[in-house]
Amino acid sequence: MTLQPGLRQGPVPLAVRMRPRSLDEVAGQQHLLRPGSPIRRLASDDGASSAVSVILWGPPGTGKTTLAQAIAASSGRRFVQLSAVTAGVKDVRQVMDEARSAADLYGTSTVLFLDEIHRFSKAQQDGLLPGVENGWVTLVAATTENPSFSVIAPLLSRSLLLTLDELSDDDLGLLIDRAVGDPRGFDGRVALDDEARAALIRLASGDARRALTALEAAATLAVDAGDGEGPRVTEALVASAVDRALLRYDRAGDEHYDVISAFIKSVRGSDVDAALHYLARMVEAGEDPRFIARRIIVLASEDIGMADPQALGMAVAAADAVQFLGMPEGRIPLAQAVTYLSLAPKSNASYLALDAAIADVRGGGIGRVPPHLRDAHYAGAKRLGHGAGYRYAHDGEHGVVTQQYPPDELVGTDYYRPTGIGFERETATRVQRLRRVVRGLPPETHADSPASHADSDPAAAPEPEADAGPESAVEQPGPT
Repeated sequence: MTLQPGLRQGPVPLAVRMRPRSLDEVAGQQHLLRPGSPIRRLASDDGASSAVSVILWGPPGTGKTTLAQAIAASSGRRFVQLSAVTAGVKDVRQVMDEARSAADLYGTSTVLFLDEIHRFSKAQQDGLLPGVENGWVTLVAATTENPSFSVIAPLLSRSLLLTLDELSDDDLGLLIDRAVGDPRGFDGRVALDDEARAALIRLASGDARRALTALEAAATLAVDAGDGEGPRVTEALVASAVDRALLRYDRAGDEHYDVISAFIKSVRGSDVDAALHYLARMVEAGEDPRFIARRIIVLASEDIGMADPQALGMAVAAADAVQFLGMPEGRIPLAQAVTYLSLAPKSNASYLALDAAIADVRGGGIGRVPPHLRDAHYAGAKRLGHGAGYRYAHDGEHGVVTQQYPPDELVGTDYYRPTGIGFERETATRVQRLRRVVRGLPPETHADSPASHADSDPAAAPEPEADAGPESAVEQPGPT
């Protein structure tokens, strides 16, 4: 079979050939392309006087370079591109000198696109300041890292920070369809199955470059497997091209909810291996890591709670780390948090306590705030008896005093019922003692002690003693 141009990867990759030639061809990032936006002003012929330098921050494959080149093509201004990977201070100074000469001699403004600016050292970034400050160049810088940490403050203050979002499934579908039919791509000479199209979108995870690269690789395989009916890209060819299994996972469909449900139940059930399996499926399928982190935080409070109070801190730290690192490195703190939560002792006592209190409130069990607890810091409050008789807790022995805190209707109501698992083993005893002091009850007898009920309540049984280990150590399994 004689191959036609565009069916095999040539000197110019498909992702480069299909780069939009104008802002109107850009897929996604519509929040940056509204009429009158800084990007639109930069791309206009008469926008040189009002153009401001911008820093484009976003994940790979979201269109940072595309926007810069579309600006250059649309504005007709002198366009210079540097990469921080290969350029040095000398290159930056040369661009500044040429831009200054072009402005003085020909009245031509220069747009400098600097890719990967976060790779520039502080000294290299300092070299950009004179040109930006004096208007010799309009800087368009691109970075995948948070500019607050990777770009010097003087340059940040002179530039407008624009954040790019991951491309949506619709945006990726538009790019894939365009590549199949456009003369710059396959010009309709390759057929694309609906399942293969969906697989490419799913595997791209919001990255246009990844989608088009996978499409080109699958099209190459389709040409090799041609059976006389013309090349056809199938789901199986996409899986072969990217050398990874196609996960049956739809971020907006049943599989999304089934996998996250199984993940939550595996952590709750203390099966660390199953939990990591479902985490891997979500990561590989391109699930939003922020969604995973949010579910981990909920798990830490709902299913572990006071049995291991450190679990919530671990979950929040993992979420912060994901936000700071991005993916794929963000999978590492996610895995650590999932492992910790899976092995931690479990208790939903705090969660159930709040639900019980909410049920009472919704059922009318509210009552008036006792007068001695009401606000007494305004004129006339004391005349109404607010604050009268209030006992300051720190004046009592051990910082606790006998005093009514709930409304009359709820005196003696117990919402929080600690399980005696993990750290709540200590909490159970403390709660009993505090309630007796606060409510003015006589000291507890041995029969009232939570420990005396351990034999009848397996959940409250003490853990086997160990030579050493934190209170949050995983519970020993009971007999099966």
